[in-house]
Amino acid sequence: MSPESRPLQIAYSPCPNDTFVFDALAHGRVPGAPALDVTFADIDVTNGMAERGEFDVLKVSYAVLPYILGEYALLPSGGALGRGCGPLVLTREAADGGLTGRTVAVPSEKSTAYLLFRLWAADTQPDGVGEIVVMPFHEIMPAVRDGKVDAGLVIHEARFTYQNYGLHKLADLGEHWEAGTGLPIPLGAIVAKRSLGADTLRLLAESIHTSVHAAWQDPEASRPYVMEHAQEMDPAVADQHIGLYVNEFTSGLGEDGYAAVRGLLTRAAAEGLVPPLGPTALAFP
Repeated sequence: MSPESRPLQIAYSPCPNDTFVFDALAHGRVPGAPALDVTFADIDVTNGMAERGEFDVLKVSYAVLPYILGEYALLPSGGALGRGCGPLVLTREAADGGLTGRTVAVPSEKSTAYLLFRLWAADTQPDGVGEIVVMPFHEIMPAVRDGKVDAGLVIHEARFTYQNYGLHKLADLGEHWEAGTGLPIPLGAIVAKRSLGADTLRLLAESIHTSVHAAWQDPEASRPYVMEHAQEMDPAVADQHIGLYVNEFTSGLGEDGYAAVRGLLTRAAAEGLVPPLGPTALAFP
């Protein structure tokens, strides 16, 4: 298949980091790049799309990689890893105790946030945690505030807004991961179907890399696209979001990025949370 034969079907979230990264590419400002047919969907939806083999290119959670790497290849650019940007466990009361026997709301059980939560719990909650309740991420902080659940696992912009709900941080799962490994936190990955062929996969990865750098060179060019899809987010919060999640690892995973991904998924497999990775599963054509 040549990249010119049809637009590639791609799905990514409306979050500011994704729209910032893909703005130039989605709007035809990357010379020689494949055309894209863009669908917006939250990451729990794109994870399911990937497991069903839908779409050519997807933004997914790193936690879903072990289930899809037979059909999809991990691209080395466009994803989200970072430092100081991990999920938080929130409670209604300050200096809250452990989570044994207590309900915890999570946005998904197939997410990097959930893997980090289970690995943190394995290290710090010797008697385990109580019931896990899956709910849309925007409902989690109100549910904790209103006492519907005892704790909540939150991601993304909730790092900046949880105090508005009167909530308290029980744990920063990114800090726990980084202290134990020294590696960045793997959050979101860009994957593309292996059936596109090695040439198209390489062109796509190069085009995403170029799109990232175009956004860095002229941030104002991407602002209309970012704010159009930012779901009424305050522009200052959108800028914080981009600053945290678009970084050197978005440009290219590099040695530390690949080590972080393999480290997370290897440890999660050892805990029985995901299937084990093969030795070449993360290799890029």
